Amino acid sequence: MADNHNNNKENQKPGKQLNTYARLSGIAFQMIAIIAVGTFIGVKLDEKFPNKLDLFTLILTLSSVIISIVYVIRRIIATSNEDQ
Repeated sequence: MADNHNNNKENQKPGKQLNTYARLSGIAFQMIAIIAVGTFIGVKLDEKFPNKLDLFTLILTLSSVIISIVYVIRRIIATSNEDQ
C-alpha cells in the first residue's frame, strides 16, 4: 500500500506538484491572517471594555488559533483528496 502511494507521487507532473506546494504555502498566510484578525478584535474589545486580565484578547486569540488549525487541517485533507 505504501509502495502504491510512493509511485503515485513519482508519477505526478512537476507543475501539478508545484501547484500543490503553492496552495499549501498560501494556507500559512491564511492561518496568520485568521490569528491576526482574532487578536486585533480582542485588543480592540479590551480597549473598549477594560478588564484586569485582558480576557477578550486572551479568549479571541486562543479561539482564532483553534479555528486556524481546524481550517488548515480541512484544507490539507481537501488538497490531499484532490490530488488522488
